[in-house]
Amino acid sequence: MKLTETGEARIHGYLYILGRSLRSFMPHAVALDALREVESHVRERIAQEQAVPAEREAVERILAEVRPPLEVARAYFAEMVVEEALSTGGLGPVARAIWRLATTTMAGFFAGVALFAGYIIGAAFLLTAALKPIFPANVGLFVVDGVPRAFGAQFPAPPGAEVWGGYAIIPISLAIGLGVLTLTQRAAKTFLGWWRARMTGSIRKSGAVESSR
Repeated sequence: MKLTETGEARIHGYLYILGRSLRSFMPHAVALDALREVESHVRERIAQEQAVPAEREAVERILAEVRPPLEVARAYFAEMVVEEALSTGGLGPVARAIWRLATTTMAGFFAGVALFAGYIIGAAFLLTAALKPIFPANVGLFVVDGVPRAFGAQFPAPPGAEVWGGYAIIPISLAIGLGVLTLTQRAAKTFLGWWRARMTGSIRKSGAVESSR
């Protein structure tokens, strides 16, 4: 289908808004590549359309399948963040990717809650190991009347509590903390890999931004 001036104006308007949306999320060069990719897809879809009198309806249907510009821009940015996290494997990029998905998708939200809890637990054990030599009477397993009540650091210690564990708490806490952080990091990368496998190519192949919900 060959577009009239009205159809071309509608496409240019869509691409203009998309370009601005992309540039608000990513560097100019990356946004330009993404914009060209979407434009190529849109024009390919239009070329495949049979000549119809209802040009406006055909154009609107194609753009609706591509999805709104802001949604497309968010999907491209999320994909970029996930790619960086998986390629580097660093804690910072992985955490940023999880945070991004947690604030934009339902699946990312629940995964983010579980994963950030794992990071916090692991960090808490490492902090326990670091504080034990400094505050030996306030870090360990707190036992009241022979019943364990808490583990970690407490300031002040509970009344009548004994602190069990001694300095053996240090290597134990280090081992547990590093183990939890390692498992959480692996789980985070596994989730990001699953998300990428589910989402990669959704824009390029179908023009639709699939929802992770």
